Amino acid sequence: MKSYSYIIALLMAVILMAGCEKYETYSDMKKKEQDAIERFIEEQGIEVIDQTTFEAQGNTTILAKNQFVRFTRNGVYMQIIREGCGTKLEENKAVNILCRFMEQNIQTGDIVVRNDVHASLSSLGTGIDVSQYLDKMSTKRVGTTITASFISGMMYRYHGSASVPGGWLVPLNYVKIGRPENPDEETAKVRLIVPHSQGTADASSSVTPYYYELTYQRER
Repeated sequence: MKSYSYIIALLMAVILMAGCEKYETYSDMKKKEQDAIERFIEEQGIEVIDQTTFEAQGNTTILAKNQFVRFTRNGVYMQIIREGCGTKLEENKAVNILCRFMEQNIQTGDIVVRNDVHASLSSLGTGIDVSQYLDKMSTKRVGTTITASFISGMMYRYHGSASVPGGWLVPLNYVKIGRPENPDEETAKVRLIVPHSQGTADASSSVTPYYYELTYQRER
């Protein structure tokens, strides 16, 4: 009996140790996230600049150098591809913004969801043109604080939440939100590296960073 009890205790100890080895703390997950971001930056040949340099350049990122500015306050990295046409968000005025985007999991490299190309998404039904699922969000700016919520669209449908990722709001202090009226005018476009704390609920719960290519256009 003593031998049998000893074997049982030993097996339980081994199982417990194996379980502990598989368990990841929040700190472990954040470290893995940061490692993935740093690896992505290196692989993409990105030059990271600080906010002081960004402001000295007139709140622009130099595309020829593949620059991204890192915002210390929230850890978001942003590259402005096009400033856009029209004007910046007005103070204390609700504005509906239409967005096209591509969302990529930085840790796996998989494109999760997008509405910027003609494609179909099996979870939404065979043959559905995702480019028709423009994301519409209602936004409002008070000083430098911007709030927003999804009204409709692919992000709203895929992630099942009206909550707009905090990372999506960062560029709205720097780009213009208008509608192209002439051939030489274009919508605002940015690239973002968004840590989990500024991402979707799915990103937050899994401590996963995402990369976005994103355009902004004012609704008529």
